[in-house]
Amino acid sequence: MGVTCNRAVVARPPISLLVVLLLVTAILIGVSLRFFYLTSRELWYDEVLSLVYAAGGREAYGSPGAIPVALRDYATFLNLPAESTWSDTLHTFKNILKGVRRDPHPPLFYLFLHLWMRLFGNGEVAIRSLVALVSIGAIAAAYGFGRMVLGHRGGLLLAALLSTSPYYLFHSLNVRMYAPLVLWTIASAWAMLRLIDQQDEGVPKNRLNHLFWNSLLIGSVAAGLLTQYLFAYWVVTLAVLAFCLDRRRWWRHALPLGAGVVVTIPWVLWGSLPQLQLAAHIFHQLAAKGGQAAWLKHLHDAALVLANHFLLGNWTTRLPLTGRLMAGLLVTLLISACTVHLWRLGERKILAVVWLLGIFPVILALAIDIGTNNFAVGHGGARAMIFILPGCLLLLALWVERATGRWYGPAAAALLVLYLSVSVADLSLNQRRTFRTVAGFIDQQPGMPTLIAMNSKAWGYVLRLAYYIPLTAPVMLLAEVSARLAPALETAIRSDAKSHFRVLWLDSAHPVWSSPATETERKNIQRILNAGYQPAGIQILSGMGQTDTFTLLLYTRSPTTWNAVK
Repeated sequence: MGVTCNRAVVARPPISLLVVLLLVTAILIGVSLRFFYLTSRELWYDEVLSLVYAAGGREAYGSPGAIPVALRDYATFLNLPAESTWSDTLHTFKNILKGVRRDPHPPLFYLFLHLWMRLFGNGEVAIRSLVALVSIGAIAAAYGFGRMVLGHRGGLLLAALLSTSPYYLFHSLNVRMYAPLVLWTIASAWAMLRLIDQQDEGVPKNRLNHLFWNSLLIGSVAAGLLTQYLFAYWVVTLAVLAFCLDRRRWWRHALPLGAGVVVTIPWVLWGSLPQLQLAAHIFHQLAAKGGQAAWLKHLHDAALVLANHFLLGNWTTRLPLTGRLMAGLLVTLLISACTVHLWRLGERKILAVVWLLGIFPVILALAIDIGTNNFAVGHGGARAMIFILPGCLLLLALWVERATGRWYGPAAAALLVLYLSVSVADLSLNQRRTFRTVAGFIDQQPGMPTLIAMNSKAWGYVLRLAYYIPLTAPVMLLAEVSARLAPALETAIRSDAKSHFRVLWLDSAHPVWSSPATETERKNIQRILNAGYQPAGIQILSGMGQTDTFTLLLYTRSPTTWNAVK
């Protein structure tokens, strides 16, 4: 019951060298963009959390209080601890695992990142290189997987689509677990289909080869589950795929799937329960937010998943709700048109396989969300559903491969140019320089004692300040919720004028853990600062979505007062 095209009796036109050159060029451009834009954006909120978990600093981290603290002290949570013995090393790994239990994600990515940081440090280039290299491995795997299903040209097309995909390129430059998740997805699907193919009569049996594919399936399933919990939907998808393609011997394929799940049991028993409780709390809060009807939220989630994976990528953070819904509707129409066309061409078996790999997990996850009144599918821009991406791109590749005929080259070129245009526009226009800009203000007078007053205690903000502002700068941080920031600031200024000669006020539009400042609270802070400082600048900062929107206001004392204080 194999699905590989190289055994199907189908007339194939000769592969044009020009088409191959086009596809290979697109792959190389996508790979090059990963390194060209490696440091084009600062770390965003979740990336710095990856860093603190991987460094083992989560257990020791404590939120700032009402008294200013030296910002350099928070940089220690982002660096690997000093170790002189094996006992110290084991203690660090223990802290990593204990810290990850307080995060809604499994530990595998953080452990890999920790080992990578031991070799290359925690600089932007170092930590992002890990994810970029993993994504290149996924592109190579996509070629092998696509070649098995669609032949050599189809494999190149799938690899080119993945290389230039706006959504995958975005996640290939983020220090999070989503790029590796695509690698585990492709590896597990490739292994499953290869094992199903090996059951066909007439296929030579090779025990070593059979062992390799079984091991790859077990390892990739276990790795996926230890990378992201929603990967469980993908494991169910693989089980359904095996049942549909090889019903008589389904149990033979269920065994390695089950073995991959069993490998994760030690972590599930020790670490998953508190994590899942945390995740349930997060999704419960999401269900209570926004005031939208449940059906509209689920519709938005379904549209967001399809629009992001097929077209938008990171642009979804810039679009309003109506824009995302329209993009989702457009993509749904595209999927429907491709499906109907392929069905009429008689490509029904391979179309069913591709739909199982790309669309079925969305339907499954959405049905479970509706049944449990959760909203996990669309959370965080639907990035936890990234395991559907290879199947989605495979649907596009199948349509181009089987339905375009002599227009294959122009159709493939148009699709790749569209993806590259969306990707480059996002990377070039949607800049993230919020905390680099703050560091730039500090660098203008690096020796001047500075107080940063911020109306948020969110650790993603605190840690990014600590990451980007030089350790040598005499900077203190007062991070307090909006309602208590003004009195805390007034007390701090009165108690230590020498350490607060310059005040940099960061007013967050979305403090994450608390409410934004009211107009009255802002006026109180302005009154306190105007009593002893001079306004020296104001700037609106924006990064990745609403969570990175700040108003930066700089206040300084007069030069005369500065010399007197010195």
